[in-house]
Amino acid sequence: MARRDGKETREVEYAITSAGPEWAGAADLLGWWRGHWGIENRVHWVRDVTMREDASRIRTAAGPEAMAGLRNAAISLLRLSGLTNIAEALRENLDHVRALLTKLGIRNL
Repeated sequence: MARRDGKETREVEYAITSAGPEWAGAADLLGWWRGHWGIENRVHWVRDVTMREDASRIRTAAGPEAMAGLRNAAISLLRLSGLTNIAEALRENLDHVRALLTKLGIRNL
């Protein structure tokens, strides 16, 4: 329960799952729900805000899906290389794309 303007408020969220009570209890479902939002915050937020995916003008055929895949790969590769601040990593490597690709093992100079 929370209070807003002196009144007690309650937020209710609904979800649909095929997992019956014999497969998952309330704690399991809560963990899955929070895990979903962890993915949303770690990947989609970076794509939307840092990489400005929503502002992309690529809108036809397989272009949007291909670019989403490339953005996901870039985020994953940067994180696997030990970088945690994706925005900072992108800024630092903006003028050094060849060196970054070589460091990530994608390209040999």
